[in-house]
Amino acid sequence: MGMSVGAKNSGGGRRRRGGKKAPMSEINVTPFVDVMLVLLIIFMVAAPLMTVGVPIDLPKTQAKALNADTQPITVSVKADGQVFLQETPIPVEEIAAKLQAVATTGYTERVFVRGDGNAPYGVIADVMSRIQGGGFTNIGLVTEQKPDN
Repeated sequence: MGMSVGAKNSGGGRRRRGGKKAPMSEINVTPFVDVMLVLLIIFMVAAPLMTVGVPIDLPKTQAKALNADTQPITVSVKADGQVFLQETPIPVEEIAAKLQAVATTGYTERVFVRGDGNAPYGVIADVMSRIQGGGFTNIGLVTEQKPDN
């Protein structure tokens, strides 16, 4: 009655335990893509809600709304005379230089001026003249449409 005290497989090679496969070294990207698509949809829905801009009480007119294909460059003048390019406040003296840096299509790009109804007329006129002095000739004043009564 003799017993063997060694390993069963003493062939010197690697042995798989229990027939299990080796660990998988590839990353499954399907869950990652699913999460990214959900985030994309969330941001596509939420992005238009976040573009509020500078709160201004625009004057009301009977003019109809214009169709715009691209996001316009807007310069806003608040009631206290503070000037904004898009949503960032800037000094009046830097308007032309900043517009030239922001403009993507050059001097033919339309610039919209949003002036508060209670803003001093002189400040709005100064802003418009500085924009025109910077080479922009396509300037539009933004107003709200009067309700039909």
